[in-house]
Amino acid sequence: MAAKLKDIIVIKLGGSVFDNKDTSLKDIVQLQKQGRHIVIVHGGASTVTRWLKRLGIPTTIVHGERVTDAATLEVVTAILCGLVNKEIVAAIIAAGAQAVGISGADGGLIQARMRNQEMGLMGDVVRVNPEPLLTLLKSGFIPVVAPVSLFSFDRPEGAPLLLNINGDPAAGEIAASLGAEKLIFLTDVPGIRDAEGKHIEKLKASEAQALLESGVASGGMVPKVKACLKALSGGAAACIIDGKQPHILLKEISGGAAGTTIEKDG
Repeated sequence: MAAKLKDIIVIKLGGSVFDNKDTSLKDIVQLQKQGRHIVIVHGGASTVTRWLKRLGIPTTIVHGERVTDAATLEVVTAILCGLVNKEIVAAIIAAGAQAVGISGADGGLIQARMRNQEMGLMGDVVRVNPEPLLTLLKSGFIPVVAPVSLFSFDRPEGAPLLLNINGDPAAGEIAASLGAEKLIFLTDVPGIRDAEGKHIEKLKASEAQALLESGVASGGMVPKVKACLKALSGGAAACIIDGKQPHILLKEISGGAAGTTIEKDG
């Protein structure tokens, strides 16, 4: 088993952030040069939707997640593990660092089971094998992870070997498995808002859980908050920040940006 590393930061890169060609990737390169170990987990739902439309494959979204049949899974795998992943890898290399793109299937990194019949081949993470990430980090690479996993548990005979998974919980599970110092969500919103719509700068884990239970945290914020809570269980601090703000990532690492930080109780 590879030795654990210190100073690991897991960054969930939202597709809308990368599409805006902001400063995030330059910040990531700078953080690596400072000695931080960076792992990127990316989305790409808008690109997948665009290609599904181009191919004439209908899309159904339930609670912010894509119902995934066999045809949709093929497109998800091709676009996320191929086009989107390699664009991010190429951009990082062009910015001056070294990166390697992998999926959750590579090295048995992410192992999942199908959630339910309604969502089809959409999976939930059961286990993370951090060894591929640790090996890449120790070799000086930034791993860039596409959220497609192995169908490792309760797979019916004849079913595909892969599952589509939500990148948000994948990032939380990866952060917990690595014992990461920090999990950062780079999104297109400035953070979490309370019931009156006011921005919240800091939350305890119990307060974040209450926002979930009350429905104040809703839509796409739900999997992000749950992922933050998962990361906290592994010892990481967690935050949600607006990735479209210039150099917001460096500001967050150097002293806290104007996002929402979720901390352990106590």
